[in-house]
Amino acid sequence: MSSSKEIFSQISPSEFFYRNRDLAGFSNPTRSLYTSVREFVENSLDACDQKRILPDIHLSIKAVDSEQPDPKHYVLTVKDNGPGVDPKHIPLAFGTVLYGSKFGLKQARGMFGLGATMAILYGQITTNKPVTVKSCADGKTLDEFVMLLDIQKNKPVILKHTTKEAAKSGLSVSIVLEGDYSKAGTKIRDYVSQTSLITPYASITFEDPSGEKFHYPRIVKEMPPPPTAIKPHSHGVDVETLRRMIVDTHYQIPAVDNKMIEKVRKELGMQKKNSSPKDIFNRAEKRWADLSRPVRTIIAVMSFMNIDFERLRKIRIDDVDVANKKIAYWDFGESQSHIVEVDPESTYYKQLANTVQGETLLTFLTKRFQRVGPTTAEKFCEFAKFKSEKRIGSMTNEELVKLADALQKFDEFLAPDPSCLAPLGEEPLSKGIIKFFNPEFAAVIQRNASAYSGFPFIVEMGIAYGGDIPPAGLKVYRFANRIPLLYDEGSDVVLKVINETDWSRYKVKGDPPLVLVSHICSTRIPYKTVGKENVADRPELERELKNALQYLARKLAVHMSRQGIAEMAKKRANLYAKYVPLIAQFATELSGKKKEPNYKQLVRMGSEIEEQI
Repeated sequence: MSSSKEIFSQISPSEFFYRNRDLAGFSNPTRSLYTSVREFVENSLDACDQKRILPDIHLSIKAVDSEQPDPKHYVLTVKDNGPGVDPKHIPLAFGTVLYGSKFGLKQARGMFGLGATMAILYGQITTNKPVTVKSCADGKTLDEFVMLLDIQKNKPVILKHTTKEAAKSGLSVSIVLEGDYSKAGTKIRDYVSQTSLITPYASITFEDPSGEKFHYPRIVKEMPPPPTAIKPHSHGVDVETLRRMIVDTHYQIPAVDNKMIEKVRKELGMQKKNSSPKDIFNRAEKRWADLSRPVRTIIAVMSFMNIDFERLRKIRIDDVDVANKKIAYWDFGESQSHIVEVDPESTYYKQLANTVQGETLLTFLTKRFQRVGPTTAEKFCEFAKFKSEKRIGSMTNEELVKLADALQKFDEFLAPDPSCLAPLGEEPLSKGIIKFFNPEFAAVIQRNASAYSGFPFIVEMGIAYGGDIPPAGLKVYRFANRIPLLYDEGSDVVLKVINETDWSRYKVKGDPPLVLVSHICSTRIPYKTVGKENVADRPELERELKNALQYLARKLAVHMSRQGIAEMAKKRANLYAKYVPLIAQFATELSGKKKEPNYKQLVRMGSEIEEQI
């Protein structure tokens, strides 16, 4: 009987997505070409939004060998007039998976740190060609990087870096990748045109492989207010998030070096270099309220060890164990570690304990979470059965779980702060819809901010009817954080809400010339996949979408009713015009008169009255 030894190994994030690229939308040449276009365009739009620059985006797709059949190699290039990327960040930003600037709590199109790098990775594994990044961040110097991605190490490999003068800021990214434009072309054109609809303040030019250009000019010159980064909401944290927040708030014991010692001497107002411990502690006691936190900590440590500055220079504090009342330090002269017992009754014990154990729960709640004041924090502590003065650093794992659970269940916290969101706005959305569809009727609505799992979101929706819209049934345009969602439509929450709507109640029948535009913006869109193509049916989202749809459907029903009345009035006016002359003729003959009455004025007045109806 033979036995085999099981081998364990670790892979990098880039190696993982190399093996599982379907997760990020790179499943085949058609989808991969479309996804690459999306990721680069959205990066450019996000960069311009953050710096309040009206975007000018240029997208081009060119075949390496136009004679070859699809799928084949294409050169994809996206240029923008944004702020550019600092050259010191370019290698990691474009050569490392899960590296980016969009992991904070504010709205952005990107959210995973995958997209652009995944497109570069896909291009590399299908063509073995490097990415070319040109960036000007200061308006003077253009940095050009030619790079590959080391998949196993998840690190960039810089092949070339050059600089030259530039006249304006911006970014250009160019990759060679395998794609199938014959199948992806329609989706790409739809994506670009729909991006111009949901981003009416952008100018977008697209040049396809045949050289044909599609230009979508800027419709409005006003940009939506920018989102701001916010603190987490109490309903949106779990145990791990809570643990990380607590670690971040911990105050570290300051390093004892000459700079720190001089800081202590200065705050104590000491002139002599060799002062006794007694003199140091007497001065500290008199000035305690004015001392900084690091100085207070150093004084407390010196007190427990009963040492002066000269001795302090020769040690390093490694650990302060408040629970066991011990301080561990390293003696440089002896090259060994020591432990000192701490007297809990001493003057400085409380100061050292508070430093090591972090903030009180009350302070933690009011400083680290959004929209939590002292009164609400006190109510929460009572609800969760924690003392408000309890130090968060002293909590056990069981207490952390209890705290996280209570944060989720306490219902007196205010709703999340929506200032981290940047909805398009009713007026720009309305202008975009009218410009894009040229309808006879259009209406839009922006719902008030709501939240799911502690993440704020806003639903915007528009409806358009008639005009240039073909009578081919309801057409739905889905957007999330200003990203057009073109794939996986059937499993999206928007389609679920639409399919559950009884349209006959709103006088919509058959195949009407009807368009619905839905936009969800949030700090955390609940996408079902990393490919960002469909949104999960969270109950809170579903409710807001339903309310928005019903409001617009009622508006449409009113329009349809008026339209029906107008059509009936027009028919009556036509009847008047047809039969009044005959009645006039018959009346003239019956009365024996030679001249017919003046009925034309009557017909005209009747038509005018019907038009007013």
